[in-house]
Amino acid sequence: MTQHVSPPRGSADKVPPASESFAWRGVFARADVRTLSLLGVLAVLILIGGITKPDEFLDTRNLQLVLTQASVIGVVTVGMTFVITSGGIDLSVGAIVALASVWATTVATQEYGFAGILFTAVIVGVGCGLVNGLLIAYGGMVPFIATLAMLASARGLALQITDGRTQIVSINSVLDLGERDAYVLGIPPLVLVFAVVTIIGWLVLNRTTFGRRTLAVGGNAEAARLAGIDVRRQRLYLYLLSGLCCGIAAFLLIILSGSGQNTNGNLYELDAIAAAIIGGTLLSGGRGTITGSVLGVLIFTTITNIFALNNLQSDVQQIAKGAIIVAAVLVQRRTASTT
Repeated sequence: MTQHVSPPRGSADKVPPASESFAWRGVFARADVRTLSLLGVLAVLILIGGITKPDEFLDTRNLQLVLTQASVIGVVTVGMTFVITSGGIDLSVGAIVALASVWATTVATQEYGFAGILFTAVIVGVGCGLVNGLLIAYGGMVPFIATLAMLASARGLALQITDGRTQIVSINSVLDLGERDAYVLGIPPLVLVFAVVTIIGWLVLNRTTFGRRTLAVGGNAEAARLAGIDVRRQRLYLYLLSGLCCGIAAFLLIILSGSGQNTNGNLYELDAIAAAIIGGTLLSGGRGTITGSVLGVLIFTTITNIFALNNLQSDVQQIAKGAIIVAAVLVQRRTASTT
């Protein structure tokens, strides 16, 4: 006689419905496809660089240079990814980097040495992010307009501080970080900072309540509010985070260039937005990927390096970047329409 054994109480709750499991598998599958596609593009670019300029492109010093240059804009892109994931935008990141770099390299600031420069760069970035966050979250301003105003104001203030002149850094402890003697196992310190910021950003977005709230606000702000999330406070925190990343990037740029200039960070906002978008972060919000954004940064930096080594015109480089951005957006729209 066959006995029917009833499943343990509560076991049904532990087994997700088939449709839900299928949906999650689809999400992860799309994420894997995007990541593999980006890795494929990066591999093709490395192959092109190796074929066109094998001795120069594949040289260890050049590869270190590519990673170092990617580190500055990469840190900015991590902050931008959070903002875009929440459904916002930050057009002021480049100007904030410029303002933080010149404020941190004034003669008065340099009197406080390494700590003074680092603290000033970070606090200026966070301060600008605070202004953006207050205007957007509590002032009701559209992110595009608020950050556009910050872009103009920060650029103007940076120009006023420098009077159009380059401010040279004279603190050896800062300059030494850009020297080869400071490399750790052949890795520049700037790359290590970028790696740490990337890891922390990934953990925060994917493994914390803050990250889940960011995704919820970007997916549907009203639903997030009804679920008990303080949407305004969350948005304020996100722009503070973006400002913090800009401050860190400004300090890295000071190390890289050994100076502070009002022209620093030019077009960083476009590069950061583009890297996040081609990485798979939805411009409309609700989905973000730190891994994809980092790969996007590496792709753009590699393109720039290949063009420079082959003495190609910068206008062709911009056209290529524009084509990549358009293709990425079209892929996003096609993906969204099929889900």
